[in-house]
Amino acid sequence: MTSKLEQLTFVKPADIEARSFEIIGEELGNTTFPDAHHESVVKRVIHTSADFDYAKNLVFSHDAVAHGIKALAGGTSIVTDTKMAAAGINKSVLGSFGGEVLNFISDADVAAEARERGLTRSAVCMERAAALGEPLVFAIGNAPTALVQLYQMISEGAMVKPALIIGVPVGFVNVVESKELILDLDVPSIVARGRKGGSNVAASICNALLYIASNDRRE
Repeated sequence: MTSKLEQLTFVKPADIEARSFEIIGEELGNTTFPDAHHESVVKRVIHTSADFDYAKNLVFSHDAVAHGIKALAGGTSIVTDTKMAAAGINKSVLGSFGGEVLNFISDADVAAEARERGLTRSAVCMERAAALGEPLVFAIGNAPTALVQLYQMISEGAMVKPALIIGVPVGFVNVVESKELILDLDVPSIVARGRKGGSNVAASICNALLYIASNDRRE
């Protein structure tokens, strides 16, 4: 009888990612994408999540991928709603373009203001980011309240300048609705329709765009 260890396929560590993407391509079969860059984003999300539903539920606004690549290559910083998303983004590549990852969720004054105003810390973080007055990529993987706050500020003409909104929070309360709000805006966006998403998905979309912009540089 063949042991479970003997059933494993030997793959060199350096080749694991490449083989993974080959498998993803095989399982996607005849699925088509607008272009190679869209395909790269979707495949990296599937690679991160092992969930092929993202081939259907990732929604791209017109030229969102191109806007994201151009912004990041131009040194635009990324704002995240969680430390987990921030941790997953390739800061070396982002930094090589002049950008940085910004996250205000642990700032003591953010927590204090959120309590005082009866808001979530994520919502206050979006206001802090908007106050910077510069173009930003927003990568939201956990908090629908962050997307709602962005929607309200943009709709009201506040000083928020999204070069791209990545709206992929996961969960059950106001998650679906908050994503649909972003899709109603006239701003570049990549949204995971439905309940699925997560900080890892937000980070993987950022990394996909960074790797395209850097010709697949990783450091």
